[in-house]
Amino acid sequence: MAPGAAPAGVPTELPRRLGFWETTLIVIGVTVGSGIFRVPASVADTVGSPLGAAAVWVAGGIISLCGALALAELAAAFPEPGGVFVYLREVYGRAVAFLFGWMYLFVGPTGVAAVAVVFGEYLGRLLGFSGVGVRLLAAGAIIVVAAASYRSVRGASVLQGAATLGKVAALAAIVVIAFLLGDGSAGAFAAGAPAPADARWGGVGLALVAALWAYNGFQDMLPVAGEVRDPGRALPRALVAGTAVVVAIYLSANAAYLHVLPYAALRTSPLVASDAMVRIVGSVGAAAVASAVIVSTFGTVNALVLTQPRVFYAMADAGLLFRPLARVHPRFATPHVTIVAYSAVAVVALWVRSFEQLAEAFVLGVWPFLALAVAGVIVLRRKRPELARPYRTPWYPVVPLIFIAGTLWVVGSALVARPVTTLGGIALTLVGLPVYALWRRAATR
Repeated sequence: MAPGAAPAGVPTELPRRLGFWETTLIVIGVTVGSGIFRVPASVADTVGSPLGAAAVWVAGGIISLCGALALAELAAAFPEPGGVFVYLREVYGRAVAFLFGWMYLFVGPTGVAAVAVVFGEYLGRLLGFSGVGVRLLAAGAIIVVAAASYRSVRGASVLQGAATLGKVAALAAIVVIAFLLGDGSAGAFAAGAPAPADARWGGVGLALVAALWAYNGFQDMLPVAGEVRDPGRALPRALVAGTAVVVAIYLSANAAYLHVLPYAALRTSPLVASDAMVRIVGSVGAAAVASAVIVSTFGTVNALVLTQPRVFYAMADAGLLFRPLARVHPRFATPHVTIVAYSAVAVVALWVRSFEQLAEAFVLGVWPFLALAVAGVIVLRRKRPELARPYRTPWYPVVPLIFIAGTLWVVGSALVARPVTTLGGIALTLVGLPVYALWRRAATR
């Protein structure tokens, strides 16, 4: 046996066990999490008007859908574990792909930590926990789903499917109840509702940072591309269908909130879904929403732990990260080392940062690389016209250009409003360049 080769019978690649429906549910499940329950207040407060808030959610939906339509072309052309890391490597080379992976080492686990914090807050409220107890519940959720993903990608996807169906049903129920039983005469769009005195359309770009946290997730299915059956067909269909469902859910939920709540109440309500239901059905509504949030956030934690470690698996497999992270479990055929390492970092992250800090760091870290990946659709159409493309982005090049312009708008708005945070994130990413050089030098010795 050659040095470093796997023993006979030990898997060296991740088997393709996921179909279209499982993959679509992952897209929905990883996206619909804490954002739709926490972010609407932040968006409303930043723009200061009902029309501005509605515009932010519509714009976020359009940007996200354009991103999904464009990335689907790359997913079908390169159906490998790693997702965006693979696309950046194929388009721009290993150095840019490494920068994405380097950034993801820091902000990837913060995404799951942010969602787990919300899970802990709501479950802690039902159980009478606070402070340290909330963080322990959040850590427990990460550990439980990590064990499921360690054991079986199929089992984790079944758990994901159940959680996704539960959260979609819960949000649909909130929307239906709000419009059927809610008092629209007290809502933000009611006739005679007072106009906010501090409406500011200049805040739309910054509010999109928060909204895109809620929409973020459509790309998080891509790291499991190497485990999807018939990827040329299933991947683009699942990505586009799942994102379209999420956009419909979010627009409906925000319309329901604006229908029931006065704008002044909406912009100061971090628990907006709960406040909306309390106005309609009293304290029973608050308990029902809390249960819905618990199911929703648990499902998203599960989806993130299922998908994101595959980025580091792909990096290690390409020789750009520690080789043990590319190991495949001899019995379970899962990237078990990466799952454990990723989950450990996420547990540490939830103890040192707040939800808002975790969410903002994730959006400003990930979305510029998503824009680079989407630009790769245009680059590859010119550089590699012969590349097999089972799926081609519709309305090309308008769709990828909309996503790129939207991302630049968001990052530019954050740079103006939060220069220290934004520049700090950029500096942290660029530190990856000398790290890459040192890594390559060590690898050639």
